[in-house]
Amino acid sequence: MDIIKLEKYLSEKGEKSYRLKQIKKAVFCDLISDWEGATALPKELRGILEKEFPLFGMFAEKVLESKNGDSVKAVFRLGDGNFIETVLMKHLQGRNTVCLSSQAGCAMKCGFCATGKQGLKRNLTAEEIVDQVLFFARYLSTSDVDNIVFMGMGEPFLNYDNVLSSIRILNDKDGFNLGIRHISISTCGIIPGIEKFAGENLQCNLAISLHSADDETRSKLMPINKTYPLADLMKAVDEYIKKTNRKVMFEYLLIDGVNDSKEDALKLAKLMKNSLYHVNLIKYHDTGLARNASNLACEAGRADFKPSPQTKRTQFFDMLKKLGVSVTFRVSFGEDISAACGQLAGKVVR
Repeated sequence: MDIIKLEKYLSEKGEKSYRLKQIKKAVFCDLISDWEGATALPKELRGILEKEFPLFGMFAEKVLESKNGDSVKAVFRLGDGNFIETVLMKHLQGRNTVCLSSQAGCAMKCGFCATGKQGLKRNLTAEEIVDQVLFFARYLSTSDVDNIVFMGMGEPFLNYDNVLSSIRILNDKDGFNLGIRHISISTCGIIPGIEKFAGENLQCNLAISLHSADDETRSKLMPINKTYPLADLMKAVDEYIKKTNRKVMFEYLLIDGVNDSKEDALKLAKLMKNSLYHVNLIKYHDTGLARNASNLACEAGRADFKPSPQTKRTQFFDMLKKLGVSVTFRVSFGEDISAACGQLAGKVVR
């Protein structure tokens, strides 16, 4: 359902101004599954909406729950036959976070990510992004979606307009009314997107997918680094902080023998010079995909990447702490259902 198009339609048809608020309440608060459930609307209008503005443009082909119940992955089939994946994370504190996809596939080709191996299919519309949230809002039924993170399939800043539109729809006080500070966007380092985002005057959270503090290693892990190297990226982040005065998160997957040495920790600590920088260390999760000959894993004599052992992860964390870096370990969700960082592949497993 295109809420912007619907608003224009109601205006052109001379509907009362309060109808839009009734519709938003029905869709985003009452979480109706079809227009017949919008009982505050006249029956004739419900029939028109059912025909002209169907509520769903995608369907959950498969829903998988982790063994410990802390995460749920939905595989959606889009109207054109493409697939995306979305993850619900249930925190111990009772909070619920939905990890959203912004594209079907991804063009970034990061070596540690299953999504990048399938290439970019297309951008998602704002409505397809919002539908992912509404699906899990209905799924939870007795509790709320507390946070959303654009950390699923795709690069959000390469679908900038639709991502921003979806954020405004979800933040709308007459609709879903999700607090703007409960929304996070993760980018692999698209500098024009960071610069544009800095001027939006939106208090969303910004995260940078970093994974190495030197250009050589990062370029092998993340080809986008050749276009936007670290010096330029960090300059853009600093400008973002100057304009917004908001903390920036840096995501760092710890991969055995690739980016988890003492030297890597020292390089990262040297890079993390701003008091508004924060590092999230993340366990690497196996994607089950073979690497090509130019990949770091093959250069290291292995067929695939492996997670850093727990002892090395702890040593890396302790060294950063000792060097004054603001750092935490991010809890992993859904590894047993291929729902963790880097594992989303956009396919139905029968």
